[in-house]
Amino acid sequence: MSTILVAADAKWVRDLVKSACTAPGQEVMEVTRGQDVRDIVATREPDLVVLDMQIGNMGGVAVAIDLRLEASAGRDPDVPILLLLDREADRFLAKRGDADAELVKPVDPGTLRRAVERLMTRDAETVDG
Repeated sequence: MSTILVAADAKWVRDLVKSACTAPGQEVMEVTRGQDVRDIVATREPDLVVLDMQIGNMGGVAVAIDLRLEASAGRDPDVPILLLLDREADRFLAKRGDADAELVKPVDPGTLRRAVERLMTRDAETVDG
């Protein structure tokens, strides 16, 4: 079974990821606070983390940086990260967060599903369709 963790305070973003990524043998976990992501990654080791740019008081880029620092120190597993951006100009920030891929919202479910599939197989070439 594969597991996807989605972190977003907006219910519609969590619902989008759930509807695009829920399939047999696939579980989607949800959190609404960025500071909860690291603990879940450490304990549940999801196959992918999907981060919205806006996650309460700790945004997606900050969470991505935190995950990368913890993984580089060997404290947490290194998991692929997909950032859901608010606008095209946010791609610069996504690069600073060392995300494996990014998509600009609104994103259609098919594009999201294909990006998730590529990342879960670690084939993260040009995913930002």
